[in-house]
Amino acid sequence: MHPLRPELAAVPVTTHAPTPVPASVRDRFPALADPAVVYLDSAATTQKPQAVITAVTAYHSAQTANAGRGTYGWATALAARIEAIRGRAAGFVGAEYPDEIVFTSGATAALGAIAHSWGTAQLADGDEILYSPADHAANVLPWHHLRDTMARFGHRIVLRPYRTTAAGEADVADILAAVGPRTRLITTSHLHHVYGGLTTLAELRGRIDPAILLCFDCSQSGGHLPVDVRDLGADFAVFAGHKMFAAPGVGLLYCHRRVHDRLRPFLPGGNSGVRVGADGLVGSGMPRLLEGGTANIPGILSLAPAFDLLDELDPTAVAAHNRELTLRLIARLRPVPGLEFLPGPAHAGRAVGYGIVSFTLDGISAADLGFVLADAGFLVRTGAHCVPSAEAGAGSVRVSTHLYNTLDEIDRFAAYLTRIAGS
Repeated sequence: MHPLRPELAAVPVTTHAPTPVPASVRDRFPALADPAVVYLDSAATTQKPQAVITAVTAYHSAQTANAGRGTYGWATALAARIEAIRGRAAGFVGAEYPDEIVFTSGATAALGAIAHSWGTAQLADGDEILYSPADHAANVLPWHHLRDTMARFGHRIVLRPYRTTAAGEADVADILAAVGPRTRLITTSHLHHVYGGLTTLAELRGRIDPAILLCFDCSQSGGHLPVDVRDLGADFAVFAGHKMFAAPGVGLLYCHRRVHDRLRPFLPGGNSGVRVGADGLVGSGMPRLLEGGTANIPGILSLAPAFDLLDELDPTAVAAHNRELTLRLIARLRPVPGLEFLPGPAHAGRAVGYGIVSFTLDGISAADLGFVLADAGFLVRTGAHCVPSAEAGAGSVRVSTHLYNTLDEIDRFAAYLTRIAGS
């Protein structure tokens, strides 16, 4: 039985060796046709395969309708396709039921929905949320916004920060030290967007009150490695479609069924299934409770070919490919004079890597280095990387890979950076 969720059966572990990602997969991404351009910014957004592009344009060019807003065939067929994709999404992330999957405009909206729909309804004066200030702003600012909003109504919500290890993972010992009788939620990045450290919170199993909810930001892990929300023991998990080959403007919010009766409507309005009852708003259940308004229909449709590609290649193979690229990058960058790695796989005590490595280089600002690299065709992210606190990621260069990157690209990048460092 699952140690955090006794009602869940154990998830079987895959033991077979993954089939390598074929080099020809790059040909499916039209934007990567120019070999002189090396795209190393997939943590910001992934390139789109032709099948995704086709799915988006096909919606706009033939039988455009508003799903579920009519009884004619175009609308009803779209509604059926969207529900089928909801089922695909549930299977992709390991959810047990399709109604645990909510379509959102992205991971930011999904985390905001948790804060608004669960937080304002369930938290009482003195309740606590544990979070990392080094996480993406989307997993930091909603909790501060929730605290500030609750304060306006006389409720004091406590936000307790926890540290990050040198390996770029959540410091579980620090989390355990911060957990108290008023802890209601622990939120974390599954894969850190700057450090590239993987956090599962597995060490908490059996050591905290099972009533404490767990929230995972899977924006970087979704599409990069196998993710199973039941194996994580997640109550909430969020995914960004545009970071796993789908179109921008669509995301997934996983809500375990055990929290459904604790949620209030989010964006109540058209199609939300919310009505005015004698004692206030009454919802019709999940997932419509959190899906008010017109959905990003082409964005949702783009998820299907994205899932097709990832299923075809096998997420374990994608993870192995990114690990090989990451280890190769770290090995090539270690001798570069003046280069300092941020926390992450380069500081881990074992050979791990998930496609994200960040660093600084003496004598040149991250912004200037980014411009120089771009002139040579290497597209990387520089700056604070959407981290609201100054301590994490400010003024660094982030390299992030995916299945379309090659070892040759890593070698070319490292060789060029070595030339810059020596000039």
